[in-house]
Amino acid sequence: MATKEITLLKQQIEKLDIKDFDLSAWKKFTIVFLARIFGDDSPKISQIEKIESDYSSWSLRDTSGSSSIIEASKKLAREILEAAIAEIEIFGIPGKTDDTVSIEIINIINETLQDELKGSQYKELTKIIKSSLSAKEKQSKIAAKIKIFGYETSIGILSGILANSKIAKMI
Repeated sequence: MATKEITLLKQQIEKLDIKDFDLSAWKKFTIVFLARIFGDDSPKISQIEKIESDYSSWSLRDTSGSSSIIEASKKLAREILEAAIAEIEIFGIPGKTDDTVSIEIINIINETLQDELKGSQYKELTKIIKSSLSAKEKQSKIAAKIKIFGYETSIGILSGILANSKIAKMI
């Protein structure tokens, strides 16, 4: 679960209750956080941007006086962030699911193996990987094959994986 992101959004909700609340500053920080979590094109950002200037919106329409407008603005802001938190809790962060990351890592490893091994070596390794052997048996057979392929090949595979820019971002 994306606990850091949820914590950050909850902190922004708490700031709505501060005595010297500054809506303009709050909006700027919240927009930055939402863009980082949901992307620059998130509708949540445009909803936050509209809070101050759109006093004619349905949620602000029935208010009277500036303090009521501010309270209605805070209420709308709270609802937007609570919806964002619920979305993260239910669906996770967009584009950053564990499955997506796992597939990306597998692709990086596969590409590195193809780059560092000869075609026949690659076929031998994938045959072992896809076999029905136990994990321990696979590890033993893969280690034996990599020893046969040579020290330089194993260094090339490991350094190719670790030097990949996408892996560096994940670490």
